[in-house]
Amino acid sequence: MKFTRDHGLAERRTTASDAKAALLQAYKAAQAATDPEREARKAERAARAEERERRHAERDRLKAEEKLRAEQEARAREEALVAEARAEKEAREQAEASRISRVVEDEAARKAERDRRYAARKARQG
Repeated sequence: MKFTRDHGLAERRTTASDAKAALLQAYKAAQAATDPEREARKAERAARAEERERRHAERDRLKAEEKLRAEQEARAREEALVAEARAEKEAREQAEASRISRVVEDEAARKAERDRRYAARKARQG
């Protein structure tokens, strides 16, 4: 059997409006029913995000500490190398100064021996 009733524009519009309102009401009812679950999920997501941020902050702090420690170690190694080079240079300079002083002392000893022989020879001749 056919539906013979002729619907006018205004009736179709009110029917469509009522259907939309019924859909909206059903959606709101569904949202209200799952609202506690959604709030729990939202709180869980917020807790996970907070934990993630805490882990990232901790990781960043550890990276910064490691970088600082590496820089300090590099600085200490550099200072040790500089100190070692300075000590080597001072030792070379001291060895050179010692060698020069020995040469001067040897030269003075040779001159003194030559002068003594000269004086002894003059004493025998004279």
